[in-house]
Amino acid sequence: MNPPELTPELVLAAYGQGIFPMAEGRDAPEIHWVDPRMRGILPLDGLHISRSLRRRIRAKLFEITFDRDFTGVIAGCADREETWINAEIASIYTALFTAGQAHSIEIWDDSYLVGGVYGVSLGAAFFGESMFSRRTDASKIALVYLCDRLREGGYTLFDTQFITPHLASLGAVEIPRKEYHRRLNTAIRSPARFNSRATDTPVQVLQRMTQTS
Repeated sequence: MNPPELTPELVLAAYGQGIFPMAEGRDAPEIHWVDPRMRGILPLDGLHISRSLRRRIRAKLFEITFDRDFTGVIAGCADREETWINAEIASIYTALFTAGQAHSIEIWDDSYLVGGVYGVSLGAAFFGESMFSRRTDASKIALVYLCDRLREGGYTLFDTQFITPHLASLGAVEIPRKEYHRRLNTAIRSPARFNSRATDTPVQVLQRMTQTS
């Protein structure tokens, strides 16, 4: 039996079950479904913002936007020697973005896209897919602004899929699959709103994010 056609609707339904798709590489024809035994999450009230990162945010070195260049962010995330983003994956997530179910955060140095992160939104759950950085701390700054936007919008679960040293330094933790599914089932049934309005000032964002972190 042939596997079902990969569609935005199928991918969104899979996220609701705790499963997400990945390719083996940029040119790999097959898509695999993943449900990790240990799941990475970034608690929205536990983001760690170092002093150096706070200084960099306050310095306003970059322009931060939301949903301005989703395809550019995916291309930036895939622009590495090893990637799980093939053409089919990029096409599916772009379709989810068009449908309002995926979002991106862009970091700009003048007119040059130097960092960003993108992910999928379902209820009060946000599934971070990938990020990239072409300047020091660009992806970390994107995550700070993303966490602020998720908290302001009423999200309760920020899924990072896996843990990396980069994410762990920001406060990401691992939880067992059973616990993740419990949190997921609650989050996807709760309302939340990802508002792509203009960003607040760095001072406003840092004040909100350091109230509990």
